[in-house]
Amino acid sequence: MKITRVQATWCHVPIPYERQHTSDFGRVTSFDSVIVRIETDAGLTGWGECKAGVGSAAACAGLAAIVNLDYAPLLVGQDPRDISRLWDVMYNTPREGYAVAEGHVLPQLGRRGLSISAIAGVDVALWDILGKSLGVPVWRLLGGRRAERMPAYASGGWADEASIGAQLKGYCDKAGFRAVKMRIGVMDGSPARSAARVRAARKALGPDIKLMADAHGTWTVAEAKAFCRMVEDQDLYWFEEPVSADDKQGLAEVRRSSAVPISTGESEFTRHDFREIAELRGADVLQPDLAIAGGLTEGLRIGAIASAFNLRLAPHLWSGAPAFAAGLHLAATQSAGFILEYSLGHNPMLHDLIEEDFPVEDGMVAIPDRPGLGITVREAFLEQYGRTA
Repeated sequence: MKITRVQATWCHVPIPYERQHTSDFGRVTSFDSVIVRIETDAGLTGWGECKAGVGSAAACAGLAAIVNLDYAPLLVGQDPRDISRLWDVMYNTPREGYAVAEGHVLPQLGRRGLSISAIAGVDVALWDILGKSLGVPVWRLLGGRRAERMPAYASGGWADEASIGAQLKGYCDKAGFRAVKMRIGVMDGSPARSAARVRAARKALGPDIKLMADAHGTWTVAEAKAFCRMVEDQDLYWFEEPVSADDKQGLAEVRRSSAVPISTGESEFTRHDFREIAELRGADVLQPDLAIAGGLTEGLRIGAIASAFNLRLAPHLWSGAPAFAAGLHLAATQSAGFILEYSLGHNPMLHDLIEEDFPVEDGMVAIPDRPGLGITVREAFLEQYGRTA
């Protein structure tokens, strides 16, 4: 089997005004992602996804160009089932020959950033093809699912102190979620105001619903430590991205200062970033976004790091359907995997891009047994919302 075509499309979907939310990212008016299509001479098509930003809105023309202009020429004519070798080809170019022969990496500038995101989109599509070629779901290729269903948490929570409790309770009532995540951080103006919103949320939810808080990396170390002191009696399941991803020493300092569990990883690239976090004892939960960090191939390596350091793995799944499916397959197979993120913001790329859906019932998501990623992309959707720079 040979790859005959690689095409990346920037998909830009406007969000209706009444469904928009406001956070430290500003008012989110669109959902953007790059959808990667890989065709083969066997008639199989694989779908992947890569992202130019951890939020749902970003200008993705440059990312699509990396896939189409840099990586596609390297991939056409190759066997799509050689996933590990093709990952190294893209990561080490133009020294991929040495890297493959010598057994160690020889990357250039593209060892972080959009180049890795572009690899991620290709990699996920290659796994989709491999699963389809064998007639099995990707989770079977990764060692088998550990359960037929996994718990999920509702990810949202932008309301003010007066309304946050009702908003989060609405998530629980909607699909039986037993865990919810709210946004905090610089958008609140101060750690004290974020803590007040957390207290309001906990009061409304009661003691039996797991509650997470996500600062999107917007605080200084001092602010993050102050917030932890204020909420140590609120039984947070985790405190996500307390400080900038560039400050891993600061992340570790926050974790050492408090008993509140720390999670992070959606802004990180490759196993190397996650190794540093683990070595610094900077987090309790690792959260790679497979559309950013390097795809399923790199996700497996990150999962191994989590297991080796006795950490937990909860992929960042604020994404479209291909990346969501990839993260679901990864979490379902890893010994450190334990929970799934489920976006409660307006997410047409998850719900409208594909024919299938991922329903939440009693707070659980079924791990599908369809071949590959288990998704069927609506190409009319791509044609409607695809765009160029």
